[in-house]
Amino acid sequence: MELIYKNHEKIFEERNVKGVEYLVYPLIEKSNIVNHGFSTRLGGVSEGVCSTMNLSFARGDREEAVQENFRRMAAALGVRMQDMVFSKQTHTTNVRVVTEEDRGKGIVKPLDYEDVDGLVTNVPGLCLTTFYADCVPLFFVDPVHKAVGLSHSGWRGTVGRIGEETVRTMTSEYGTNPGDVIAVVGPSICQDCYEVSEDVIDRFRANFEKQYWEDLFYKKENGKFQLNLWKANEIIFQEAGIKKENMAITNVCTCCNPEVFFSHRASKGKRGNLAAFLAIQ
Repeated sequence: MELIYKNHEKIFEERNVKGVEYLVYPLIEKSNIVNHGFSTRLGGVSEGVCSTMNLSFARGDREEAVQENFRRMAAALGVRMQDMVFSKQTHTTNVRVVTEEDRGKGIVKPLDYEDVDGLVTNVPGLCLTTFYADCVPLFFVDPVHKAVGLSHSGWRGTVGRIGEETVRTMTSEYGTNPGDVIAVVGPSICQDCYEVSEDVIDRFRANFEKQYWEDLFYKKENGKFQLNLWKANEIIFQEAGIKKENMAITNVCTCCNPEVFFSHRASKGKRGNLAAFLAIQ
């Protein structure tokens, strides 16, 4: 895979396992308690606009192709497909506590919940799975209490601080101390590619202190704004009590790399889905 990076910081490692190409974080791997990864569009069997590693049953792809893609992805990551638990994303800040009863929901069993953009668990083997095509993946690992969280954060999730809500849920459920948490912002759309209207910016003005505005957005001559979701989530991490040395903020944009990632903006909506995976070993 040939990626365009926004800077030279070594945040990711690129992996190719049996032809499946994906990204991992050395910061997360150092915890030695999880399997994790973020998919690319490379290494699957889907065709057309979903080619090749589409990880969504809702994009008009053949079901058997998506099943094979998940089988390949699971083998590459070292997890079992039947242990995956899917989100049901609708741009909320709702976080579900995932238990043994949820094992396989979305992949081998039907989902029996709605409006879930964040997942947390302390059950070994369960593989939290969330979906993307420009929105921001947020990974959380508590190596002390052996608990994890994985959340989908578009602009609505970001302005609603789903990252903070995920940490809060881990604290209440598992005794997580935010100071112990390893937190990562995954591949997603960068500020250069993310144009939004002023009504979106008004929400950010209302939810972020004025001292941050210059880092979060700027106005262009056409009256639109460029919004920095990466920086917004970094601020949310800090305000949730996560230490700077325990954070990794992406320097890879999905929209800048349309040959490697599915991007809703770059493809004008004609695309498959990427996925993030996080499982306690």
